[in-house]
Amino acid sequence: MSKHRFIPWPLLRTVWWLGLMVLPLQAQSQTPDQVGRWASVMNWPISATHMALLPDGKVMFYGEFAEGALPPRRWDPSTGALSSFPSVGYNIFCSGHSFLSNGKLLVTGGHVARDVGLPDTSFFDFNTTSWTRLPDMNAGRWYPTNTTLNNGDVVVTSGEIDGPGDINEIPQRFIAGTSSWRTLTNARKNVPFYPKMFLAPNGRLFYAGSLRASFWLDPASNGAWSNGPISNFGSRSYGPAVYIDGRVFLIGGSEPPTATVERIDLAAANPTWQYVAPMSIRRRQHNAVLLPDATVVVIGGSSGSGFDDSSAAVRFAEVYNPATNTWTSWASNVRYRGYHSTAVLLPDGRVLSAGGANERTAEVFSPPYLFKGARPAITSAPTVSLPGAQFTITTPDAANISRVSLIALNSTTHTFDMNQRFLTLSFTRGAGSLNVTAPPDRNMAPPGYYQLFIVNNAGVPSYGRRLRIPPP
Repeated sequence: MSKHRFIPWPLLRTVWWLGLMVLPLQAQSQTPDQVGRWASVMNWPISATHMALLPDGKVMFYGEFAEGALPPRRWDPSTGALSSFPSVGYNIFCSGHSFLSNGKLLVTGGHVARDVGLPDTSFFDFNTTSWTRLPDMNAGRWYPTNTTLNNGDVVVTSGEIDGPGDINEIPQRFIAGTSSWRTLTNARKNVPFYPKMFLAPNGRLFYAGSLRASFWLDPASNGAWSNGPISNFGSRSYGPAVYIDGRVFLIGGSEPPTATVERIDLAAANPTWQYVAPMSIRRRQHNAVLLPDATVVVIGGSSGSGFDDSSAAVRFAEVYNPATNTWTSWASNVRYRGYHSTAVLLPDGRVLSAGGANERTAEVFSPPYLFKGARPAITSAPTVSLPGAQFTITTPDAANISRVSLIALNSTTHTFDMNQRFLTLSFTRGAGSLNVTAPPDRNMAPPGYYQLFIVNNAGVPSYGRRLRIPPP
């Protein structure tokens, strides 16, 4: 349940109880250290239907429908400056995208028309700001999902080929070392587009939704699916899923929307879905972002029935704390962030929320932890670590640090961040330093770039530092 029962502006409503009218507190009437603060709306030249945080800390975004053929844009969080990247040469709307271990963004599929996908693939190099065309996939994919494996390869799943329901049923494995494709011919399955897929601690891929049934995919050899546990609620279309320390959380979604949330521990001997505390309001078409303090902020969405009901827009953010199994309502933004909206965690701990159908705007949210005192400082930290290795973070705030977090770079579209995961790192305190242990293996931390944060006793995070887990 929510810690604070208040209704944020502009969604004030009255509650009648025992004949008395009670006017709940507005989130905006509270202070930023309680509910955070939204910055002014920014006007952007295209929508941000697809958005990724690049390893250099800049944000890449590209738009919907015809905008997918335009040059992607770059937004600099430190200056607010907008600029253009080169065009890839075809329409990348409704593509899949995730990062390779070298920080290049792998983009799979694209747009011919609604429900008609492209077989094209490319990667974008943030160092040279250039695109490289790669071999085509076995067929078109419109709404595919990319999932990174423990050796840095990427499995691409689902996506429509040539019309509604014409799903590309055969996953393919992108072999990173040779930039080639291996088709998983023994793994044919019709799973809905943009499936919520995660690399599990056992090295297999876990399909968490949006179907009620879940599945395991063994990506070795020619591939093989096996059945997983059944979730409690049912289908959760257009609801996000996040990964925290081996656990997957499904948050809302469905039609009509639900407020329910489910969790599964993929490291358990027999993983099962369990309900946890629900959101304070039902949501569909919302985004969920992992924060450095191990909480999850949910932004936007609609509480109304229908595909994308802007008349029932939910504008207040709310945050889930897995440690206490509680939700807390935060401040409200201005614009409706529903279908085709995106959100990412910035290196300074703020959250960028942008896009929506025909919505060429963006807003930045500063969570309450940014109003709770000075940040802890990282004086020095490594830029590369092997799994299981010990490394040192130098900080004058060592005595007051309560958490070290590793968060994979965001790469999000259509309510799902294909690249995200949150990892809590164990550490011991020294004099002006932290002795930190990297994740035990690449099943827990797939190869690639992460943001490294330290968090103090007040919950305030440092600036994120770039840390890379290399491939084997």
